[in-house]
Amino acid sequence: MSGISFLLLFPLAVAVLLLFLKADFGRGIVVKVAAAVLCVASVYFMVRHIGGESPRYPLEAENINRIMLAIEILLGGFIFYLGVKHKKYLVSVLITLQVAISVWFEMTLGEHMEVDNYFITDKFSLIMVLIIGIIGSLICVYAVGYMRDFQHHHKELGDRRPFFFFILFVFLSAMFGIVLSNHLMWVYFFWEITTLCSFLLIGYTRTVEATNNAFRALLLNLLGGLAFAIAIPCLFILTKYKVITLEGMLQSGSAIVLLPAVLISFAGITKSAQFPFSSWLLGAMVAPTPTSALLHSSTMVKAGVYIIIRLAPILAGTMAGYSIALIGVITFLSASLIAISQRNAKKLLAYSTIANLGLIVACGGIGTFEAVWAAILLIIFHAVAKSLLFLCVGTVEHNIDSRDIEDMHGLIVKMPRITVMLVIGIAGMFLAPFGMLISKWAALKAFVDASPLIACFIAFGSAATLVFWTKWLGKLLAIRGRPKGQEDKINNTEWFTLSSLSLLTVGVCMLFPLLSEILVDPYVKGVYGTTTSMGAGNIIIMLTMMGLIFLLPLRLLFYGKDLKKVDAYLAGANTNQADEFVGALGKVQTLYMKNYYFEKYFSEKKLLGVTAYICSFLLIAMLVFGYVHQ
Repeated sequence: MSGISFLLLFPLAVAVLLLFLKADFGRGIVVKVAAAVLCVASVYFMVRHIGGESPRYPLEAENINRIMLAIEILLGGFIFYLGVKHKKYLVSVLITLQVAISVWFEMTLGEHMEVDNYFITDKFSLIMVLIIGIIGSLICVYAVGYMRDFQHHHKELGDRRPFFFFILFVFLSAMFGIVLSNHLMWVYFFWEITTLCSFLLIGYTRTVEATNNAFRALLLNLLGGLAFAIAIPCLFILTKYKVITLEGMLQSGSAIVLLPAVLISFAGITKSAQFPFSSWLLGAMVAPTPTSALLHSSTMVKAGVYIIIRLAPILAGTMAGYSIALIGVITFLSASLIAISQRNAKKLLAYSTIANLGLIVACGGIGTFEAVWAAILLIIFHAVAKSLLFLCVGTVEHNIDSRDIEDMHGLIVKMPRITVMLVIGIAGMFLAPFGMLISKWAALKAFVDASPLIACFIAFGSAATLVFWTKWLGKLLAIRGRPKGQEDKINNTEWFTLSSLSLLTVGVCMLFPLLSEILVDPYVKGVYGTTTSMGAGNIIIMLTMMGLIFLLPLRLLFYGKDLKKVDAYLAGANTNQADEFVGALGKVQTLYMKNYYFEKYFSEKKLLGVTAYICSFLLIAMLVFGYVHQ
């Protein structure tokens, strides 16, 4: 119990300290020490709980429940005020409904609640604790140097870094609360805190665009929060005042708790930015890079897929679950196709995130043991590789003043070490034997067994991911002319974080068999009574390929050390410029190399509307099937 209390309260204490700490040097020390403590605490917590069954945590929690309700009312009042102030009246209406439901439930049915286990520390929770504690902490360390540079480039905004770091650590505390809580009222409480934190982080710069995008994120996530708030009394009443925990839902059988599970899954779909709710995650790009990395990798969106995977056994074999799976695979295919048309690196990463979350959501909707096994691996590998990619892009943007992929031409010469890390991140997302490919293989196998139709969506979506990752990779490695190096201005905190995440990306792939054996397999077997694996032969092949693939980043790192650099032969008479030549008609031509982005076929304008309509229909079908099944 002390370990759980520490993970929940320590980030809060650090957050309060950082809110009042104005000195840049002192802030850096506190963030680095706190991040190190959280990393160690997360690993220690995992080691302590990895053996045997998850212990039970009975509490006298009446006072805690009252404090949570009071905080919820205060936060609700704050959000209501913001909605009225900015004339976002639907936000005020949604938060009023949520708070009213919570207060009514606590005051009328709260006395009937009997909870003998307030926390979950099973293997799935331990995996999430590691993701939040390690990756989330590394992002905070990265933010120390990044926000210093950000402040230097945006002096007109005023120095709000104390507030920024305050929200970061509150965010981490709330995420620990979501993945460790068993009581649904507690999960909901922390869930809404992450919604508010994301709103504040996205709107950090307080520009018109940032404010509008922040309110869009708030509105869509409050819509999911309302579904969550309705699900709790619905569950309690349907089970005759017996079930109010995640553990209890799984033990009750799918029929009686399917409607509450569907409502909570609706909240998970909004939080994980599935179509038609994806716009809030795309709008988060206006925030500083640490915000994007935190939302996309270790916190906000992972809360959505976490809750759906938790409820997967209830959804398995139902039409509601199949509807969720279809939403996931359609999102995966459509977002992957749209990503092909993107030349903005952050936007490409955002669509890639939405697509991969769609794959995880689809696994949860199918709900078989194979699908859940694949989904958990996807969560692990995606969290590490995607955080690395977002932070690398943030560093590149600060140094070349652009996030346009076309401007990253020849980055291997301009920023060789950063490019190596980018290549590791990109390889981690789609190349064998890195983890995402392993996970997609497992997911495809699960879908083939459950539904060949869904497997077709996965096949075409995976082909699209191959296109946009390969295009970006080629742009990084292609050299035109003699670009100058631009790595001398990167600060130490950025180097440390990017190096650590690069090692983690490779490390989790090399340790995949161990991770599966000690964390993923026991969870799946505990829930389903059976599990799956890749087989010894496939694992040996993957590890052999991992050894060989080390040659790529090593070759890139030492590229050019012993080579003589000369101008490229451009099939004409060269000029004094390395990227110009005299053509056949005597005119000076400039070497031009550009990716093809298929805007005519895969643009947002072409695909977003139709995909949103289809997924909206499936959402309605999901809710109808959940209701009819009762």
